Amino acid sequence: MLVTEPFFTLDRVPPPGYSRREHIGRMLNFLLWQACVRWTFRHFHLHRRLARVFGAKIGGNVFLAPSVRVWHPWLLEVGEWTLFGPGVEVYNLGRIRIGRHSIISQHAHLCAGTHDWRDPTMPLIRSEITIGSGVWVCADTFIGPGVTIGDNAVVGARAVVTKDVPEGAIVVGNPGRVIGYREGMHPEEIAAAAGGEAVAAAVQTAGVGGSGSGSGA
Repeated sequence: MLVTEPFFTLDRVPPPGYSRREHIGRMLNFLLWQACVRWTFRHFHLHRRLARVFGAKIGGNVFLAPSVRVWHPWLLEVGEWTLFGPGVEVYNLGRIRIGRHSIISQHAHLCAGTHDWRDPTMPLIRSEITIGSGVWVCADTFIGPGVTIGDNAVVGARAVVTKDVPEGAIVVGNPGRVIGYREGMHPEEIAAAAGGEAVAAAVQTAGVGGSGSGSGA
């Protein structure tokens, strides 16, 4: 049997690059979450308060289920009325931004961090994730590093998303693929509507100009 040397040299992996403050903050946040939040009733909203204490930018009426794990609260931004279901993993090694009125359903995994597998030392990459407003990320989905999900998109249950998702798109499967769009949100429909508005505006402008020209004559 052919024996080859392993590609990875894990004895040479560089430090992750976290500051001392980040290490301490993550440890304190985890301990307080385990001791004071995870076991509480959902209507106490203690998780939202804890996240804000550790620097999360969270809008009004956001709901974080007690069992949601947020790794770095200071790298989380959430718009008003957004909901996180039980067991969601917010693995925000990089910043995660989520818009207004979005739903992150139970056991979804938002993974804003990875390693460069092309480098034998596997250096850590702290990527960002952006999720728009009006988005539904369904149960057990995986949202990969560097992904942007457009406004009003739907990511079906257990989908694996590693590429950007257009506005209004419906994505399912592994790997995630677009199977359609919400009603009225297909790019062709949006372009047609925009074209119609442009024509109407041009006609209105021409009408105003014409009447002004006539009165001047």
